[in-house]
Amino acid sequence: MLKNKNMKSRYYYFKHEYSGKFAVTFFGMFLIILTLCLVVFIATKGLATFFNNHFSPIEFLFSTVWKPDRAPANGGPAIGALIFITGSVLVSMLALLMSTPFSVAVAIFMTEISPKLGKKLLQPAIEVFVGIPSVVYGWVGLSVLVPFIRVNLGGLGFSLLAGSLVLCIMIFPTIASVSADAIRAIPRDYYEASLALGATRWQTIRRVIIPSATPGILTGIVLGLARAFGEALAVQMVLGNTIRIPRSPLDSTINMTSIITMDMGNTAMGTVWNNALWSMALLLLIMSFLFIVLIHRIGNQGGSK
Repeated sequence: MLKNKNMKSRYYYFKHEYSGKFAVTFFGMFLIILTLCLVVFIATKGLATFFNNHFSPIEFLFSTVWKPDRAPANGGPAIGALIFITGSVLVSMLALLMSTPFSVAVAIFMTEISPKLGKKLLQPAIEVFVGIPSVVYGWVGLSVLVPFIRVNLGGLGFSLLAGSLVLCIMIFPTIASVSADAIRAIPRDYYEASLALGATRWQTIRRVIIPSATPGILTGIVLGLARAFGEALAVQMVLGNTIRIPRSPLDSTINMTSIITMDMGNTAMGTVWNNALWSMALLLLIMSFLFIVLIHRIGNQGGSK
């Protein structure tokens, strides 16, 4: 009787063990296959510009002429994407320059200066920022920020500055949260040893805490940059969507995500125009992979230290 009971319990154990292992393996493999299919699909569409339509990658990346619907009698289509690439780089980098000092300062305040206030007030506030949809950020920028820039700084209001300010607020929670986690992960022995050697709290933060948390802070910065580079709707609402390279922060411009979202639904599949948009999507995918590799490199360097 006892033997039968033990055999039955082993049967149920192995049944649940292997069923659980099969389930997690299946979903893991499914995610890998889904990712590979997505990459292959976008790559196939994006490379059609160069293999099917026979455009040069140099012309695509470094030309500023964007006339994908130009008739053959007038010289044929031109699909230079340099204006869109420049717009994406400028709006993302300007947003990063504005957001990083503020985000790191908030992270230091909520972990080292006032942890109780940070836990009870700042952390919930940051979580609220994360939960706000992109369209709300864009609408606030459109109704408040754009008129403010137009009245006080000049121009139309729709500008590189407006897009960067909206992105600055959007990527702030990412950088602040990751930076705060990196600072919290530092052993308190470092802090106490620095104070024991006679350093003040600000000297400890500047010379011990921040250098020790630099890999984690850099990871947050790269994550924020990736978020800024891939944002479409909020930036599109305030950037102006003018196909030109801006000469000042008050000039309107356009980025890659904006042109993709505006034109993709209005082009026929397989045309030069549609393939050029897929090529920009492929470029965004490649840059996302580069961001991921950079994050892993930073994380590995931090772990080796």
